[in-house]
Amino acid sequence: MSEPAAAPATDPVTLAFPFATTPAGGIRAARSDDGIRGAILQILFTAPGERVERPDFGCGLFDLVFEPNDPILAAAMEFTVGQALTRWLGDRIVVDGVDIEPAGELVTVEIAWVRRADRARQSIRVQFR
Repeated sequence: MSEPAAAPATDPVTLAFPFATTPAGGIRAARSDDGIRGAILQILFTAPGERVERPDFGCGLFDLVFEPNDPILAAAMEFTVGQALTRWLGDRIVVDGVDIEPAGELVTVEIAWVRRADRARQSIRVQFR
């Protein structure tokens, strides 16, 4: 059985999202893509003002949920998400694109980014109802 490849020295170790413990009782950590994906989800799902010690954290995506689902809303969501990701993760990633696809009650958010450490391209897709 082979050992997993070691992460680069510049790859930060973060708490796993969602928060979890290991079978041994330690805190589960996340590296590289898992850490970035967790941070993106935290930014998407956190409303500004929700965190007491960092009231400006988040993107306000859920503030737009009750607005009419149309191209104007999609453009506003793309801008809001892109700006929040650049602000909070700009030292780790370059946002390559944010695509919002409204379809009736369903909104799909697809985010593409490039990891600064090694220029690896990644993406994530999240759906909201």
